[in-house]
Amino acid sequence: MTAAAAPDGVALFRWLPQLARRVPWARLGTWPTPLIEARVDGRPLWIKREGESSTLYGGNKVRTLEAWLGHARARDAKRIWAIGAYGSNHAIATVLHARALGLDAGAILFPQPGSEWAIENAGALIGAGVPLVRLRSVVEVPFVGAAIAARNRSDIVMPPGGATPIGTFGALSAAFEVAEQIMSSPDVAGLRDAMARAAFESPLRIVVPAGSTCTTAGLLAGFALARALGAWRAPIPIIHAVRVTPWPVTSYTMILQLAALTLLRIAMLGGPHVGVLGNTRLVVDRREIGRGYGRLTTRAGDAMNACRDGWPRLDGVYSGKAASALLRLHRGNTGPLVFWATKSEVLMPSPSLDALRAGPRALVEWLG
Repeated sequence: MTAAAAPDGVALFRWLPQLARRVPWARLGTWPTPLIEARVDGRPLWIKREGESSTLYGGNKVRTLEAWLGHARARDAKRIWAIGAYGSNHAIATVLHARALGLDAGAILFPQPGSEWAIENAGALIGAGVPLVRLRSVVEVPFVGAAIAARNRSDIVMPPGGATPIGTFGALSAAFEVAEQIMSSPDVAGLRDAMARAAFESPLRIVVPAGSTCTTAGLLAGFALARALGAWRAPIPIIHAVRVTPWPVTSYTMILQLAALTLLRIAMLGGPHVGVLGNTRLVVDRREIGRGYGRLTTRAGDAMNACRDGWPRLDGVYSGKAASALLRLHRGNTGPLVFWATKSEVLMPSPSLDALRAGPRALVEWLG
């Protein structure tokens, strides 16, 4: 199969143009994001710089929101709600990108440990002046989310991270984007050479932080689909998911289930019937989570210090822990490796005093 003309530059639709007529989409990002070579200890690895996906707010959640905000507009939703921790990348990305499209947004937030990255995002959420619902615990999430959806029928409440077969279509498209870059771009000839040398003995390994698992499951499904359609002409990569949120959210079974449901949705929309190869192409790395979500580990801090010059922005909640796993794998001669750099490159402004006065008291006090 050959690629068709691209609707809005979305890689998935180049290979399955019939889906472009059936899947609502909101163009938010600048695609493709760069895939660049870096050298560590004198040897190469490669970085997918997702943080450069938008100058408004970048990162991997822009892909998720292209699908979700398209869905919200198709449903004539008045407001879309994100659910996440106080410093959620997904929540601030939702607020900023939804408003840029003229759609109201809100966030349902639960506590997390304080860190410079969480405080930055939480401050930006307060500064945005949108409705914020503060929960006492993550345990309240399903009850409050359901209550908001029932009370406001024109609102859409996404699950944490947008992790459903709607949201995974963004990362699924990213797999096709990477396939096009690696298979044909002269800029990554070194990666093609490394893959050819490794062949089936050591397939490409993509290292990604696993929080809501939306990106992980989407990539897992995406490469299986890209291989079936001929967009990816090499052994299917291993998706190396570095756990940053606890079990069962990041369980092997949950990720496989979400990937399988994503491929089922593709088939229901008229695409091919493809199975997911989770037993050989998914690794859930449990070694970097440390004392839990949002708590910086010594290894993550060391990795962030080692990956400064010429590297994308990293944070201690997600990408720093994934970078620690990346360096461990690289120094153990595992490879070739692609690091999925998920943190937005855009630094969020601090909230005004007026915004702080109007924000939820407990959240403002948490900011310190």
